[in-house]
Amino acid sequence: MGKSATIDAGQEQHLQALEYANRVRLARARMKRRVAAGELSAAEVILSCPWQAHSMSVSDLLMSQKRWGRARCRRLLVSLGVPENKQIGTLTERQRLALAAVLAAKNASAGNTGAVQTAEAKRVPPAPARATLATRERALTAA
Repeated sequence: MGKSATIDAGQEQHLQALEYANRVRLARARMKRRVAAGELSAAEVILSCPWQAHSMSVSDLLMSQKRWGRARCRRLLVSLGVPENKQIGTLTERQRLALAAVLAAKNASAGNTGAVQTAEAKRVPPAPARATLATRERALTAA
């Protein structure tokens, strides 16, 4: 009887741990989708450190952004002296602020280039109408 009671308590604890892990996994997936969609910035997540991101690695968060792969993530983290597998919750205040500042600067510069490109596109005159076959032949015979 005593043996079955400890097994039941152990199984219950195991089920609770699985439920918690599933909640964290779903919340992280939701957060990563929001980061990828641009609704939430990685800098905000690093500064606020929500419960679902506490044990998440910095590189996982960075790679959830659009156009961020392993190489770009590694380059940034090496320049700041932060290990790739460092958990967001264990970042020091200095690391947290430095990483958020660099990410905010990258996002700001990426946003400005898009505005500049659209402004340049507005200034470009429309392309001339396509020449027909007859006009091309006239130009060739005239020359």
